[in-house]
Amino acid sequence: FLQQTEWSLQLMTQRALEAESNVEKLKLAIFILQEELESSQVENENLRAGQTTDLGAVKQNIDFALQNLHQIIMGANWSIRQLTSGAESLRFVAEVLKSTGKISEVEEEEE
Repeated sequence: FLQQTEWSLQLMTQRALEAESNVEKLKLAIFILQEELESSQVENENLRAGQTTDLGAVKQNIDFALQNLHQIIMGANWSIRQLTSGAESLRFVAEVLKSTGKISEVEEEEE
């Protein structure tokens, strides 16, 4: 039982590390998208000021940014679910270990 608990703990730790890695990748993607957004905002301001720009390129940039944003949101949701699941599993393992400790204490008292 203890080996199974240790294996579960290792598995959950691995999942938590993978989720943290995904969060870091998502942070980088968000940073890149923020840069693209700022660029699009400048381009938008230029359009409003009457300067000519290629509207097709603007639309393409907006579409690209929206696609990336959608992917980031999906990835973030997945990472959040993974972290939540891992936290719940770790909580369960902690309760099992706590119960195991209580059983050991009772057995020691009986001896």
